[in-house]
Amino acid sequence: MNLISLDQSEYKRLHAKAYALEKRRLQIELLKLQEDVIKNNRKLCIVFEGRDTAGKSSAIKFFSEYLRPNNFNYVQLGIPSKWESSHWFQRWGKVIPQNGEISFLDRSWYTRAITEPIMGYCSENQYRTFMSRVNKWEEDHILNNVEITKFYFSLSRDQQERRMNARKNSQLKYWKLSKNDEKIITKWDAFTFYKEQMFSRTATELSPWVMINSNNKMIGRLTALRYLLNKMDYENKKILKPVKWSKAISNYSASIEGVHFDNLTYEQFMIITKYSDDTE
Repeated sequence: MNLISLDQSEYKRLHAKAYALEKRRLQIELLKLQEDVIKNNRKLCIVFEGRDTAGKSSAIKFFSEYLRPNNFNYVQLGIPSKWESSHWFQRWGKVIPQNGEISFLDRSWYTRAITEPIMGYCSENQYRTFMSRVNKWEEDHILNNVEITKFYFSLSRDQQERRMNARKNSQLKYWKLSKNDEKIITKWDAFTFYKEQMFSRTATELSPWVMINSNNKMIGRLTALRYLLNKMDYENKKILKPVKWSKAISNYSASIEGVHFDNLTYEQFMIITKYSDDTE
């Protein structure tokens, strides 16, 4: 099993101004990578998986904020049709990036490895067939010059509960908490079991899983983007050392329900962000 676990060792303390600076520097590098993808007809497929509220969608927004819109795709497929459910790889093959494109997948073909069997949306045979074929399917795409990166955003059980409650009680984001979400959060242990099965069977040397600790979404996003940029080759690449942050400086900031808090201490910042569903 080739599982890469990243736990923010480079970003232990988050200072607001330093975060903005690091975000800017990494996004500049990502734009350079996109220019290289366009120029050399490369195909980048970046998978974002994880439990509900782990920060997948906000990470994609973070990655793509300043990219050329005509050369990247945000992919979030809905409920599969009956045909798509029985032709799983054909369904997902349609969203594999073309030459000169980056595709960000907000959930991917790996829905069949975790969510679908837990919720009874696929048969046991469909699950086993997927698990036995997915590595070869990915390998074929990689040999066809598709550069696949698989991120798994991980968070603790209590942090997920806090974020779910923040959504439920939010006048702006309550709609994000679906009946399906409420069901699946009660199946934490089953989710963990299928997740570990997925890692053990599909974290290959050619296509490893990269696990991001997302208990703090902001640090998780920086960590994921830095990993991607370090991994990729592109013209004029310049990866700077991470900014060092201080716990003593009291100018952290956070937002809850559109209310912005400035000049927080680190301790105040950590308390507030526990109850924010989408801290920027």
